[in-house]
Amino acid sequence: MIDAENLTRKFDEITAVDDLTLHIGEGEVFGFLGPNGAGKTTTVRMLAGLISKTSGTARIGEYDIGNSEDMQKIRRMIGLLPENVGLYEALSAYQNLDYYGRFYKISKEQRQERIEYFLKMLGLWDQKDLSAGKFSKGMKQKLAIARALIHDPKILFLDEPTANLDPEAAKTVRDFILELKRENRTIFLNTHLLSEAEKLCDRVGIIKTKLLAVDTPENLTQSLSGIKTVIQLETINDKIIMAVEKLKPGKVEVSNNKLIINVADPELENPDILKVIETAGGRVQLVNEVTSTLEEVYLKYVRGE
Repeated sequence: MIDAENLTRKFDEITAVDDLTLHIGEGEVFGFLGPNGAGKTTTVRMLAGLISKTSGTARIGEYDIGNSEDMQKIRRMIGLLPENVGLYEALSAYQNLDYYGRFYKISKEQRQERIEYFLKMLGLWDQKDLSAGKFSKGMKQKLAIARALIHDPKILFLDEPTANLDPEAAKTVRDFILELKRENRTIFLNTHLLSEAEKLCDRVGIIKTKLLAVDTPENLTQSLSGIKTVIQLETINDKIIMAVEKLKPGKVEVSNNKLIINVADPELENPDILKVIETAGGRVQLVNEVTSTLEEVYLKYVRGE
């Protein structure tokens, strides 16, 4: 659905996006993670046709972002929540959405239906006649999300969609994104909130001008230090440790009365580990499975550690 090959953008001597190759499938929620200035917004602006590429190629569906005729078709396929929402502040919330609906030549009946649906979903229906200039930052953000969807796009680019939102409003937006996912829309999500990426995204990419990693959140967290089984025992002695080590798992660490064991397949290995512990006289109190966090993975890549 979104395909970029060696996509690059330079501003004079500064390379904002360097040789980006990325493939995002239909119906996928893809999270783009990176520090400020990493190239996230520049990537979205290129894919949405707001700025030109310096080199490389990119396609939205079957259309080329470097082709002016194709860009007209692409703009009908995509919805965009930009970094700066850019609403008409003298117009009401309803009038803002109606204006953009007419711009996309949506019938009056469809405009009315969609405006009511989106404003109700985002908790803005009661403020539909209030001018956008009187909205809080969070309300403007939600109105801009509705605007991005008014023409029923297949692909949605969201640049920090929960920025400026309080926790309750942010949850409303996240739930709304999950609802859009169930409609099989493709969503490209720029975010610096790692917890948000874990909750919403099928895959994430970590960028710092260059793309550093792409995978599911689960695979990325497991790739850093694998999976660890943590076994809390009543007491630990050398006999128990030697019994576990004879199974030749990954690294075995001891911390107080805990055994921390790197395992490749917990479902396969854990029963054998527990069995030898009990045979060696150990009394198991608690068993947990832990992996690295997405935050740890993110920091590893962006710091180059």
